[in-house]
Amino acid sequence: MGGVVRSLIPARLDRLPWSGFHTKLVVALGVAWVLDGMEITIASAVGSVLRERETLGLTTVEVGLTASVYLAGEVAGALVFGRLSDRFGRRRLFILTLALYLVANGITAFSPNLAFLLVFRFFAGAGIGGEYAAVHSAIDELIPSRYRGRVDLAVSGTYWLGAIIGTASTYVLLDPDLLPVDLGWRVGLLIGPLIGLLIWRLRRHLPESPRWLVTHGRQEPAERATAEIEASVARSGRALPRVEECKAIELRPHGAPTYRELARVVLREYPSRTFLGVTLMISQSFLYNSIFFTYVLVLNVFYGVSPQDASKYLLVFAVGNLAGPFLLGPLFDTLGRRVMISGTYFAAGALLAVTAWLFRGGALTATTQTMLWMLVFFFASAAASSGYLTVSELFPLEIRALAIALFFSVAQGFGALGPVVFGALIGDRSSPDPAGLFYGYLFAAGLMAFAGAVALRFAVDAERRSLEDLAPSLSMAASRRTSG
Repeated sequence: MGGVVRSLIPARLDRLPWSGFHTKLVVALGVAWVLDGMEITIASAVGSVLRERETLGLTTVEVGLTASVYLAGEVAGALVFGRLSDRFGRRRLFILTLALYLVANGITAFSPNLAFLLVFRFFAGAGIGGEYAAVHSAIDELIPSRYRGRVDLAVSGTYWLGAIIGTASTYVLLDPDLLPVDLGWRVGLLIGPLIGLLIWRLRRHLPESPRWLVTHGRQEPAERATAEIEASVARSGRALPRVEECKAIELRPHGAPTYRELARVVLREYPSRTFLGVTLMISQSFLYNSIFFTYVLVLNVFYGVSPQDASKYLLVFAVGNLAGPFLLGPLFDTLGRRVMISGTYFAAGALLAVTAWLFRGGALTATTQTMLWMLVFFFASAAASSGYLTVSELFPLEIRALAIALFFSVAQGFGALGPVVFGALIGDRSSPDPAGLFYGYLFAAGLMAFAGAVALRFAVDAERRSLEDLAPSLSMAASRRTSG
């Protein structure tokens, strides 16, 4: 794909001060997590409504199937679009995946029957799954290195902003005194596409990742894109620091890798990073799916909270999850990755173990249980977000999106076991036994503590370091082989 290229593009991007361009980038791309949080919350809330004869008249199993199909779509979308993002560019894919979500979810709102609903819920999920891979890649490659940790955590944490929006909207839209029962749920499914349309124009004007361009032999477009970003920063009144020539990189454009190269990089070149990423992603996914998808059930069975009143408790839970990444995020760039990743996993596991002990002893009420969960997930939310940060910054650029997709898919597979296991542990509503759930909580706490120990041992001190320093691109490796 050409000879060896010497480039200052990564150094030019990393030395930039924060500006309006970076804010626009985060808003335009970070909406993916908002949409997913909102989609999951709204879908959970409308499940009971879809069982009504006035709507689609679904059975309980069919309602559960709609959620499973959405999650399956996320996995499929992440794998397919992650691969395409590495091959055809970040910008093309984050526009395509948003378009897929907008169209599919918009059509879903007009579903006349179960089959129609399932098909378009799958494609809506595929759009969101594809967003994860393309968006995290683009953000990491465009955000200056000294801000990367806090920005990644904040973007992932906005999932809970979506959950808050979803909870608040369904509280109104599903009230039969305000809207007909067959209209409210359909309007709820249109909220996501409406938000997507509002940020569509912002996203269309974002540049392609210059890092991706230069590793694919497109030096001139990469230079233009970098110059446009620098000009945008300069227009905001921020001075551009000098670029240090010693930070130039040499590379031979490599292009999209084969699956064999992917396996070699993940399993042979970076086995400890792979073990770290898998452990972090699986543990947080199991914890979240176990607690979140049985949250209302626990409140109802053990504390007598009605499904209608449970939304108030969910809002408190979501606020704690939203606050964690935003308040703790800057520490990932100052105290460092190793301390904060292991610390948040350890803290979440320890607090969950204490909560489990109090729960088993009957010392909690619905309010105190929720406040403790809020504290647990203040740390767990930052921990979960750090899992995505770890995977997205520790592998070469050419496989970054697909690596995110692979780890996300593995985590979703294991995480899907959580609601099944915890649902069984909750037991019969007529004779609830906290003992079984106590051991389930302890297992999830132990899993988080194990992930904390793995992070303490294998986490990479990635704070304020360029992506090329953390994981040289395959193009850089090819350049060194050529030079040698």
